[in-house]
Amino acid sequence: MLPTYRPNRRRRAKKIGFRARMATQGGRQTLKRRRQKGRHKLINK
Repeated sequence: MLPTYRPNRRRRAKKIGFRARMATQGGRQTLKRRRQKGRHKLINK
């Protein structure tokens, strides 16, 4: 049986990277919330 999580940096960045967040209205709201909260890292890598 194969593992269910197979990490891939490129695929991850495409889905939840900074550019992906900025591409949608909801993603921009997410970044806004994280900035308001005072997060040093806006994106988990």
